[in-house]
Order: sequence, then structure tokens, then C-alpha cells
Amino acid sequence: MIAFHGLGQKIKLGATVGQECMSGIEWESQRVFLAVLRSGSLSGAAKLLGIAQATARRRLDCLEHALGVSLFTRTPQGLTPTAGAQRLIEHVEAMDLAAQTFNRMASSEASMDHGTVRLTCGELLGVEVLPDLLRPFHYEHVGLKLELSISDALEDIARLQSDIAVRLMRPNEADITVRRVGSLQIGIHASAGCLERYGNPTSLLSLRQRPLIGPDRRSADLRRFIDSGLCDADQHFAIASDHHLAQLAALRAGLGFGLCPTQIAKSHGLVHVLPHDFGFEVEVWIAMHNDLRKIHRIAQAFEVLGEQLHQYLCLADQ
Repeated sequence: MIAFHGLGQKIKLGATVGQECMSGIEWESQRVFLAVLRSGSLSGAAKLLGIAQATARRRLDCLEHALGVSLFTRTPQGLTPTAGAQRLIEHVEAMDLAAQTFNRMASSEASMDHGTVRLTCGELLGVEVLPDLLRPFHYEHVGLKLELSISDALEDIARLQSDIAVRLMRPNEADITVRRVGSLQIGIHASAGCLERYGNPTSLLSLRQRPLIGPDRRSADLRRFIDSGLCDADQHFAIASDHHLAQLAALRAGLGFGLCPTQIAKSHGLVHVLPHDFGFEVEVWIAMHNDLRKIHRIAQAFEVLGEQLHQYLCLADQ
């Protein structure tokens, strides 16, 4: 039974739930519960799981019947978890991660060319660098599915949200294997068109008189600009975005001067400005959970990607 509280009444869906449900609590019903939590609706849950909405409703009915509680209330924004449901969130998420781990471990003896490897990486490296580096591995293992989670939000590899993570800082989760593969060299860059329009600055002070491309609300990035003397706390950027891909696009369009890894800037023909006055390094690390070393395809992907990243960072920096 799904009990919706609204308009002063409780609406019961599935009056014969007790007759339709099997005894006990089934994992498939719990998966629907988790999917509704993540999507906010039965239709969204059905889409996430690839099942019919009626099936999702029936499984959630069965779960509520077995538990003897209502898990969701209906609001204008969708389905809202009750207090009882909120107490279960941590546990059902842990069960979901355990199920994913079970599936990975169960397939550890499978052929190298079958299965899935999930990679997580920040947007700049994930879009500008990673696809080219993965090409040889992909061509050699055509039956292997590669999932690319491209986001600056960190997925938790300790909880197996991803198999392999590329990070711009040393990962500190427990029970993981890490490798430092090199460093990105960060410098000030501009397009040839931008330099033709605004002139080549001769100092950091003269750079501040030209249009700058920088962060919008990301405080850590803004602090780096301020501490390095590129701008004052009250200075406004000509183009401001917290997305590094947007900053790169603005640089390529000639809209101003901004920070970019020299390795990536070279590939787009950007000019390194004031190389002797400003620059810093950002370490690049690759990580995986220790348990995943037992799965051949993931361990192999870790080694190949680590070596490809190392070669890219070393060669591009020369």
C-alpha cells in the first residue's frame, strides 16, 4: 500500500496488496524504494529500473505492506519520503552498493572482453583528455563497456560508486590503491585573436587591466586568483563560470585571459602568457578500491589508464 497524504485524506493504492504480495521483503521491492527516493516519483523510478510504472507501484505496495508503514507522501513536487523512510535511506543505499559489489565480484573470472568498467573524472580531463587515452584500450577490448562519469563532484570509490577515479588531489579514502601519474602545469593563456585585440601583457599588473576569465562562485578557485595576485577580492571577471569547460571555450573564443593546463592549451593553439611570472602544478592521481584488483578487467584498465595518463602528462609538458 502506498499511502498518499494530501487534501486531508489518505489515498490507498492497491486494496488487495496482501493477496498479491509474497511473504517477506524482496530486494526488487527495495530497489524500487531506492529508485523512488532518487527520482522523486514512481514514473522516474520505473524509468531508472527499466520496468513498467505499474510494476514499480506494485512492488512498492508490497514493501509497504510487509513493513506495515507508509513510506511516501504526495506533494506538489512529487513523492516525499516519510520520517520512517528517511531512517531507511542509509541502509538501502548500503544494500545497493553491496549488490553492485556482489555483481562485480561474481563476474571477476569472466572474460577480459566482457563486463563493465566505470570511470569517474573531472570535466576538463574527462572531456579533453580521457577519450583519446582510452582509445587503444577500447579497440583492444571491444566487448568491454566503459562508463564515463564526467563530473567535478567526487564519486566515492571507497563505497564502490566508481571502479576507477582520476583525481586532481591525492585520494584519502580507506582501502584504496592510488598512483600519482604526473602533474598538470597551470598557466595563463589567451588566444592569438585575444592578444591581437588587447595586446600581450608585460606583467601581472598589466594583465589585471585586461579582460579576465575566471570562476563564478567556486571559492577555492577564486581564492587562488586572489592569492596569486591575478585579481582583487572585489574585481569582477569579464567571463565568470565555475565550469572549466566553459572557461576553456571562452579562452578559445578570444574573450579574455585565463588559467588553463598548458598540456590542454597547446592542443587548442592557445598562447602561454607570462610563463616566467606565473604558474603552478596540480597533481594527478588515479585510484581504485583494493577489492577491485581481483577483477582482471578493472585492474587492467587501471594499469593501462595510469600509464597512458603518465605518458600524456610527461610528453605534453616537454
